[in-house]
Amino acid sequence: MDNYMRMSTSIRHNRITGTLFSEIVNMLRKNEVNALQEECALVYWGSRVKPEPALLIDIKSIKNINDFKERTIDDLEYVQPDFVLFHKNLYAENKRRTRTAGCPDLIVEVWSDGNTAEEKKFKYDLYSNSSNTEHWYIEQDTNEVKCYLGKEILESQSIKNILHTTNGLKFDLCYLAV
Repeated sequence: MDNYMRMSTSIRHNRITGTLFSEIVNMLRKNEVNALQEECALVYWGSRVKPEPALLIDIKSIKNINDFKERTIDDLEYVQPDFVLFHKNLYAENKRRTRTAGCPDLIVEVWSDGNTAEEKKFKYDLYSNSSNTEHWYIEQDTNEVKCYLGKEILESQSIKNILHTTNGLKFDLCYLAV
């Protein structure tokens, strides 16, 4: 595994991602969204060694989705965001349900001390390539949530308040604020 792709979690990190996941349990039960936590990889076109990562995969552009799932999804490069949410955007999974392809509606990274500047830049560049993917970066020590929609900078949020996505989803992490 590349040096900048190390896993580095803490109890606080796990509480934040776990709480985000639990906030949408009712939506999951109604099959309104598909939410994934670190256990599942998000695939993309391209290679980690390129200076600029390729786009997240636009499933709408693939003519035969079954052929794509069977032959391609396991061969593509991947990242493991802390939290991925598919709400309105399409996605595909491989048979083992270990990898997902698509342009998520929301990607959340909870930065830890072990996240390098190179890893942060790589993930920002990758996630910002999709103009319809909102991506948040939570700083554990300050409660700050830096928010983007593609390359567009959105207003920062704070864990001290209820977090809102651009498409109206809400996450209450207030009790986790430091």
